[in-house]
Amino acid sequence: MQSRLDAQKTSPAAYDAMLGLEAFLCKASKLEPSLLELIKMRASQINGCAFCLDMHSKDARAQGESEQRLYTLSAWREAPFFTDRERAALEWTEALTLITEGHAPDDVYERVKHYFSPEELVNITLAIITINGWNRIAIGFRYIPGEYQPGAHK
Repeated sequence: MQSRLDAQKTSPAAYDAMLGLEAFLCKASKLEPSLLELIKMRASQINGCAFCLDMHSKDARAQGESEQRLYTLSAWREAPFFTDRERAALEWTEALTLITEGHAPDDVYERVKHYFSPEELVNITLAIITINGWNRIAIGFRYIPGEYQPGAHK
């Protein structure tokens, strides 16, 4: 596979806008870094984004995430390694990433709102929107996985 183009070099202002969303999520959203990485990993699994899976598995491990949780993330419903709060976030991630399969069903929303404040729910939704955007950039322009190192994008 060969990369099609470098979005950062081609449209720096647009890329900086995406980086602004990331900066907000990492610095001002008050969401746990481990939760953000789980959201990024799960959406990237659903979307089949190898570049983002490579990046966020490395970032998660650098932050202390266990291999066990990363390996079982796609089966989070059956795996006993996730908290109820994480499960709610993962269910919301799936509902918003697979939007054509039910348009964020009411029952999922009712479950997720019990674990997050309204502000946190907005911020988690923004995290889901952002990773889905990054997935589409990486997939569309065929970013090549494997070379990313944690801390390189900060």
